[in-house]
Amino acid sequence: MSINRRQFIGISGAAVAAAALAPELRLIDLARARSPEEAATSLQRWGMLIDISKCSDCDACVTACHEENGVTGHNRPATDPQWIRKVTLKDNQTGYVQTLPVMCQHCEEPPCVDVCPTGASFRRADGIVLVDKHICIGCRYCMMACPYKARSFVHEDTSNQKTYAPRGKGTVESCTLCVH
Repeated sequence: MSINRRQFIGISGAAVAAAALAPELRLIDLARARSPEEAATSLQRWGMLIDISKCSDCDACVTACHEENGVTGHNRPATDPQWIRKVTLKDNQTGYVQTLPVMCQHCEEPPCVDVCPTGASFRRADGIVLVDKHICIGCRYCMMACPYKARSFVHEDTSNQKTYAPRGKGTVESCTLCVH
């Protein structure tokens, strides 16, 4: 059986289209939300990508995160909880300034989990690092162990509680990748 040039191009185009669409269909299946009863598995690992080349000097991501999770402060940056914060970096040689958001990196081997004496800090099978607020004793070892300064201690009573994101005074918290 011989194939002419036109048929070859047609078959090649169909194969490329199928190869390009097949992974996307798989990703769509993975992105569908699980039911709350379904346990996290190691078959998928969650993460968040932020394109800092498109990041302006606004605080929209910080505001959105705080609104979604009921994180409120008392206008005291040193003690207010921060699940995500903006930092400014400056290259002293060129003078180039870049602001970027920093939050929990959900490490493969999280040091915050290793130092927690009660096991309140834990890593789920899907890679999300969380704090069980019922077990946390507020020792803040995990805050000291985090190389990204991504954990906050709740110093004051919380308000604006969300039922899906409970928070409590005297515990440590960080980004949950909106696990709710």
